[in-house]
Amino acid sequence: MSAPRFYALDALRGLAIALMILVNTPGSWQHVYSPLLHAPWDGFTFADIVFPTFLFVVGAAMFYSLKTTVFSKQSFWRVSSRALKLIGIGVLLNYVPFSVELTELRLPGVLQRIGLAYWCAALLVLSVKRSSLPFIAFALVLLYWLALVVGGGEQPYSLEHNLVRQWDLAIFGAAHLYQGFGVAFDPEGLLSTLPCIVAVLIGFATASFLQGKQHNEALRLLLLSGLAFVILAMFWQLLWPVNKALWSGSYLALSSGLILLLLAILVWGIDIKGWTALAEPLKVYGTNPLFIYILSWLWAVLIGQLILIPAEAGSVSLYQWGFEQLAMIFPAKLASFVFAVLHVIGFWYLSLLLYKRNIVIKL
Repeated sequence: MSAPRFYALDALRGLAIALMILVNTPGSWQHVYSPLLHAPWDGFTFADIVFPTFLFVVGAAMFYSLKTTVFSKQSFWRVSSRALKLIGIGVLLNYVPFSVELTELRLPGVLQRIGLAYWCAALLVLSVKRSSLPFIAFALVLLYWLALVVGGGEQPYSLEHNLVRQWDLAIFGAAHLYQGFGVAFDPEGLLSTLPCIVAVLIGFATASFLQGKQHNEALRLLLLSGLAFVILAMFWQLLWPVNKALWSGSYLALSSGLILLLLAILVWGIDIKGWTALAEPLKVYGTNPLFIYILSWLWAVLIGQLILIPAEAGSVSLYQWGFEQLAMIFPAKLASFVFAVLHVIGFWYLSLLLYKRNIVIKL
């Protein structure tokens, strides 16, 4: 019996970008349903699953792109070039619309973290035995945990005293970090990228594991693995709280377990039950995920800061104007949600146009 293809992985990639746009583009940040907001510090919300899912699918895609690749000058440059592009684009997006003072430009960010985590994970995949990767991943998380405990003093997981913040302050300076926590602290910090490398490796290992498996066997093992990760997180959080901003080990375990369970549901629905009506739209969305993410960021800046609509009090951004029109029809939080859903639909349609023309924009 020939090994089947898992369309669920394609669907998961599309779902990741759809959820990222949904979470990142509310009509108003003052009116958002709580599950679509990240946990303020310790804790876990629906929104906190989105970025780990994106890293997971980066790792899964990496399995197919590096499956027959060996370490060489050419392969090193290929993965390094891609990582540098992502990091450079990420910094540039933080600078758009070019009104930020360079002395206050945020240097870390989502694409920067994706690029760095991808680069480190890819070099590990290319340079060490595949059988050693689980032990390396485990060691990276334990090393990160030990660093936080030793370097954070009496409050190693607090906002003000954690080692992630100390490193970023020393390397980047306070002005170049995210300011949304009330103090200079970046949720995409340099040291906290270590568990993100592991998140990419988990995606890589999952795609490698699915290779050659029959659908029913894969479903059982995905369910067992997902449950094991969730149970691990339940116990681990007693020692190391679930915290997305710090990417704690318990957060990595919980998010990875939920992603594996979600993938199991997609395998059951798409690959076993044949729900093509669900698979095709998500597959379309997953063909250009990074390009669509970058475009959604630029679009939000364009309509949020550059396109202004005349109003009684002077002018408002097109972004605010659009939300206000929806708020005349729906309650504020629902209007904000509908605004985000319309963006998800709009960027899906753009993905469809690219898909129909067989256009794949690689970074």
